[in-house]
Amino acid sequence: MKKIINVSSFKSRLRNMFTANIVPIIFLAVCLIGSYYSASSAPTILSDLVNRFSRNAVLVMSLIMPVITGMGLNFGIVLGAMCGQAGIIVVRILGIGGLPGIFVAMLVAAVASALCGQLAGRLLNRTKGQEMITSMIMGFFANGVYQFIFLFVVGGIIPVTSEIILSSGIGINSNIEMGSMKSALDNMTLFGFNTRVDVFTALVVLGILFTTLSLISCVALKRREKRDMIKLLAVACLFPIGFIGGKLPALAQYKLLIRIPIPTFLIIFFVGWLIKSFLKTKLGHDMRAVGHDRRVAAAAGINVNRTRIIAVMISTVMAGIGQVIYYQNLGVMDTYYGHERIGTYCVAAILIGGASVKKANVGQAIVGTLLFHLLFNVSPMAAQNLFSNSMVGGYFRMAICYGIIAISLILHAWRSRVDEKNLRAQMR
Repeated sequence: MKKIINVSSFKSRLRNMFTANIVPIIFLAVCLIGSYYSASSAPTILSDLVNRFSRNAVLVMSLIMPVITGMGLNFGIVLGAMCGQAGIIVVRILGIGGLPGIFVAMLVAAVASALCGQLAGRLLNRTKGQEMITSMIMGFFANGVYQFIFLFVVGGIIPVTSEIILSSGIGINSNIEMGSMKSALDNMTLFGFNTRVDVFTALVVLGILFTTLSLISCVALKRREKRDMIKLLAVACLFPIGFIGGKLPALAQYKLLIRIPIPTFLIIFFVGWLIKSFLKTKLGHDMRAVGHDRRVAAAAGINVNRTRIIAVMISTVMAGIGQVIYYQNLGVMDTYYGHERIGTYCVAAILIGGASVKKANVGQAIVGTLLFHLLFNVSPMAAQNLFSNSMVGGYFRMAICYGIIAISLILHAWRSRVDEKNLRAQMR
């Protein structure tokens, strides 16, 4: 009888896990089918996926804080994206290049994003319950202000002399070359060594680094729980996997094609760790409490409006820095339209990772970024091979992008109504 109960319990847990992760599982299946029909080699697909992931991960993670605080999916991260692009424009006008240019652009983006985030947070506090549509409309309004500034004010009202100014002397070019800032972070040189390395060398380096950090955590902080030991063992395995994999002739193509920008990956890991650590602080617990129930949080003495503003500011600042990382990887900035799709694409990515309007974490952002951009990679070639038209793949991924957002919002509305009915039934 005991075995039957255990088997039944295992099946129940498995079913619940499958139900909770149904969206990532479906998209993983779609991506695998697309990879098969694209007829591209695994190293080629993985090489492009690594590039896209390093470019977009921070932007997707910028959505986590507002979701946890109960404001839903923040389409307003386009404000941060615009601030990131403004930082790049300022740096290009000042003529600062290379890695210093990247850091100055991030600093300008962070300051401007913090200001915009505070204003956005104040606005969202006046539209409680309608934050998602408000943030979307706010993004459209901010886009108009952004275009007015860089099409008319720069050069027209504020005299500026730079190669990025239009030939008329008024406004910024629609496409701006990043110059020496292109891949300055990805290809950073440290002690004479290029930090963009093959995948197996990256596994060795990251394995040593994370194993050292895990050992320090276990010894200094006295973390010896089973979960901590599993993490230590997992990161320790990276070193032998990378060392042995780099020696195998069968994996030579993977070593040749897949290049890992270690500084960018470390920034992504640091941002993820920072989010998880922040949520363990008092302010992080306050954000969770506000997201769970604003009225109860207010009754407990939490300043709800202030907490929500801080969440929006963090989200916007992360998006601004993420946009700088995005364009230093891409190499060419689309001045007037590059930020417009950021909100939609990032929202779709985190939803594909299993997040919802009320729940999101770092793992879901990472998984969603990988699945979403894997779909972007393989769908054009798969459509070309299946339908002799690569445009079908473009239409398909756009339909997926908007479709997953629509389905998520519909499910959120349905669940809210069900919860409200259940609450009324309990009160009776």
